[in-house]
Amino acid sequence: MTMPFTLPFPMPDDDRVLTRVLARPGGLAAAPAGEQAYLGRAVVGLGLMDLVRHAETAGEGAAQVYEIWLTAHGAEGQACAAWFNLGVARMRGGHAAGAVAAYREALRLKPDMVEAAINLGTALEASGQTELALGAWRAALPPPAMRQVLHNQLGRVLETQGRLGPAAAELRASLLIEAHQADVQQHLVHMRQRMTAWPPAQLDVPGLTDAEAAANCGPLAALALYDDPVLQAATAEDWIRRKAPPAGEWLAPEAGYGRDRIRIGYLSTDFCRHAMSFLIAELLELHDRSAFEVYGYCASPEDGSDIRARILAAMDHHVGIKAMSDAEAAARIRADEIDILIDLNGLTKGARVGVLRWKPAPVQITYLGYIGPIPLPELDYILCDDITVPPRLEALYTPQPLRIAGCYQANDSRAPVLPQVSRASEGLPEGAFVYCCVSHHYKITEAMFGGWCDIVAGVAGSVLWLIDDNPESRAALTARWAARGLAAERLIFAPRVEPDRYRARLALADLFLDTTPYNAGTIASDALRMGLPLLTLQGTAFAARMASSLLTAIGLEDCITTTLPDYVAQAQRIGRDPAVHADLTARLAGDAWKNTLGDSAGFTRRFEAVLKQVRKRPAHP
Repeated sequence: MTMPFTLPFPMPDDDRVLTRVLARPGGLAAAPAGEQAYLGRAVVGLGLMDLVRHAETAGEGAAQVYEIWLTAHGAEGQACAAWFNLGVARMRGGHAAGAVAAYREALRLKPDMVEAAINLGTALEASGQTELALGAWRAALPPPAMRQVLHNQLGRVLETQGRLGPAAAELRASLLIEAHQADVQQHLVHMRQRMTAWPPAQLDVPGLTDAEAAANCGPLAALALYDDPVLQAATAEDWIRRKAPPAGEWLAPEAGYGRDRIRIGYLSTDFCRHAMSFLIAELLELHDRSAFEVYGYCASPEDGSDIRARILAAMDHHVGIKAMSDAEAAARIRADEIDILIDLNGLTKGARVGVLRWKPAPVQITYLGYIGPIPLPELDYILCDDITVPPRLEALYTPQPLRIAGCYQANDSRAPVLPQVSRASEGLPEGAFVYCCVSHHYKITEAMFGGWCDIVAGVAGSVLWLIDDNPESRAALTARWAARGLAAERLIFAPRVEPDRYRARLALADLFLDTTPYNAGTIASDALRMGLPLLTLQGTAFAARMASSLLTAIGLEDCITTTLPDYVAQAQRIGRDPAVHADLTARLAGDAWKNTLGDSAGFTRRFEAVLKQVRKRPAHP
């Protein structure tokens, strides 16, 4: 008599027998009928993770393992995953039609299971149903508008994180869905400037011309893209139209107020460790309090810096407006009866242009933050000087240029406390002639970098020292350097450091190579202060003439060139001739900076004289 099959039924926590049977040739399908019944009950008792592990062991019998389990469990728990895996097993076994059914069941249980939709299309294609396959794949895609939003959000956050390459890829993907997105074009063009991906407005998007991308580059990018105040103004005007529409009414009395003491309001989001604050701190401190009362309207971050503490201490009244709407901030400025409101942002990041549109002060001036035209009807003046905006170019600017005698730029006469640095500590060769530029890489143009390569190639033993701005630009510039046949060790990148160390190490270089059409501003002043000669290429626009104003003020007019060939030749001459270089450094020695650009008291008097000229007062009967 045949003994009955007595294989013990393995529980979920003791499934060694099931594993052993599945490992035999043919697996569960080859087991005797009685054994299959017992083992089928074992499969039913498995949890999902054990089910997957056993299915992998089953090889060709994997589909049967999933089928047994799903027959018992149906739509329980994570059955959608089991249906998906059943589809995979059936496809491996060459059963496309069965795979289609499995993937459809997985999608019924979990409609957003993209992997199942993709595989469903593959199974439909394999079974000859091409049109149904295309439909399945299209269904797996989010709607174009949603994908566009997702790409934009990804790009925004990646840019904030400084991951420029991936951010640029996301924004371009968005433009491939809808090319005519002005904001996306703006961010992508400026991102490409930062990465030195030249030409920056060449986005390679069907239906989008380079001209359209350039026109939508945004106000800051425009300063580095165009040496033309008219084109800069057109870009700014379009940005203002999109971002800061008119407020509907002006708040301030047109004729002004009647008091004798002028109330100045400074509006900024950069009263913190920002280049503008380092320039303006002493001006705020030195204002003649018998003639002026100083208000600060501040939307700046609380960064705990020494410079922020100094700025706030220099104000007679500090008004935090960060949490206020534009209308609320404007109403507060009007209530304070500010005579002259000086905006220190212009069109830079964080600008509160909407506040200006309410015209909360009778006179509104833009200064320092944005070095270009701002076609805003509520602005009355842009502060400049005879070099940055010469009279012959005045008609190209909106608002009206208002000239300070001498150099337009405020400075701080206080001597910084500098750490000890050396060429060895900063990774510079001792005997080399060091050309440097520590400006942001978005200011570097293709033509400018080509000129720098020519300069170094023509001066034996010279190196170029740049700031390490971002990984993408470093890689791009390094590749172009190598393509010009220049040795890798002659291009040196400096990490970003604290402000005092940054100033100290400027003195280690021999010549600062300025950028154009967007010159160095604060950095140029710092270089000259540290005794580092600076060579500039003067252009037409304000931003392309900043360094010329500084050099003229300090007496280095021979470091102003007007063509790229002259710029290259002069840089090479300075690098080759020690006597020429020594003459430049001698003219910057001693009190040269202190008596010119660093004469903060003299600058404050000239600055105040200009404000007194434009202050409005009501006519007395």
